Amino acid sequence: MATTKLVFGEWMPDQPSISGALVDAKNVVSQALGYGPFPTAATFSAAASENLTTLVAGKTPTNATKLFAAGSTKIFDVSGVGALTNVSKSGGYTPNASNDRFRFTQFGNAIIGTNNSDPIQSFTLGTSTAFADLSGSAPKCKFLTVVRDFVVTAFTTESSTVYPARVRWSGINDETTWGSSQVTQADFQDIPDGGQIVGIRGGEFGLVLMEKGISRMSYIGTPFIFQFDNISRGKGCIAAGSIAQVQGVTFFLSDDGFYMCDGQNVTAIGSEKVDRWFFSNADESGFDSMSAAVDPVRKLVIWNFKTTFAQRQLIIYNFNTKKWTYGNAGTDFISDASTSATTLEGLDSISNSIDALTVSLDSILYMGGKYFLGGTSGAYVVTYNGANATANIVTGDLNAGGRSVVTLARPLVDGGSATVSVASRTLLSEQPSFGTAVAADSENRVSLRSNGNYHQFQVIPTGQWKTAVGLDVELQGQGVR
Repeated sequence: MATTKLVFGEWMPDQPSISGALVDAKNVVSQALGYGPFPTAATFSAAASENLTTLVAGKTPTNATKLFAAGSTKIFDVSGVGALTNVSKSGGYTPNASNDRFRFTQFGNAIIGTNNSDPIQSFTLGTSTAFADLSGSAPKCKFLTVVRDFVVTAFTTESSTVYPARVRWSGINDETTWGSSQVTQADFQDIPDGGQIVGIRGGEFGLVLMEKGISRMSYIGTPFIFQFDNISRGKGCIAAGSIAQVQGVTFFLSDDGFYMCDGQNVTAIGSEKVDRWFFSNADESGFDSMSAAVDPVRKLVIWNFKTTFAQRQLIIYNFNTKKWTYGNAGTDFISDASTSATTLEGLDSISNSIDALTVSLDSILYMGGKYFLGGTSGAYVVTYNGANATANIVTGDLNAGGRSVVTLARPLVDGGSATVSVASRTLLSEQPSFGTAVAADSENRVSLRSNGNYHQFQVIPTGQWKTAVGLDVELQGQGVR
């Protein structure tokens, strides 16, 4: 009887199971070795008066933080551990399309937001008590960001005329000054090729993502202010909510899969790995409800999307290991943010009972100024800080060179154990069918009995596990009469 160490490989659903790639990697995240748990979403806030679609966190020079959540007609201050206060401008807001949700950026001490319908909104951290119109001369816009010392808008509406390929920026170090001026350096640029602007990201340089192209926006000073260079002709972005940025690298969904752009090069990250799987499972009519966020602690980019079964799922990319996983969403929209500190008295905004809290009192969420991965679900702000979601790992086909019988498995799970089931088949044309899942005993042994030429193993980690690495499998050769 031979023992085979089966190490969990990379999840690549676009490849055949005989390749050795994992068939399933659900509710887990890729690690340097093996896979770790992904948490469930837990309620973080009281209920808002409307469904929420956006989160944004601002931080002052004194390191104080403030979290905001927005719906279609209101913006809320999320204080303590989820108390919601309406901080909208008087009269609230009226979006002009169901898919035009609020988008925000921070410029100095100001949180600036747009919904592509009302005037751009501004809230000065430390002094404002409600959002207000930024400036009468600022354009209405669909997207906005900060590039160096400028607030930059894109897909603008000016004097009732829509400019879907226009980028317009404020005066230098002055978000209230607009127009065109060599003195203030405020100006605009229409990008003639690439179709409509789908999103924009900032930093030391700007990245303008269009339907059929990507342009880099570089500051060069007067008289032209910014130079626009086309770095991708024909390859663009198809979903505004798919755009996420970390460490100067922008991730996005194009018409044939997932890509990243560092301002110079556009690189495919999902090709022959997950792109075909994604387009087979995603509801393309729901792309306008996609959202994306970055988990810098675990080095993840995460997309929330609607499936063809009207469910919401996450597809997760570890940009260090360059490997993918996926999971249940538990949110309508996903976002990254940070919190302000709270006291025990502040917990009354969520629950009158400490026992009823869905987020542990040990959580960093109560410390203030701490990053968290969260989002919104209906009228609630939620955070991915709950218990481990039920993981599911399915290996590719193990072939011992002929017909064999699986008799035993030992799950290699750090900090926990697992239940294991096996699906054996004679031909690859047969559909795998898993037998009864068996929990590992006190000696971490799972007794199995299954024969065939090819064997897949379904592993569900249990307990307070940290890393699932693989299986030790005992196989016995079997002759054929």
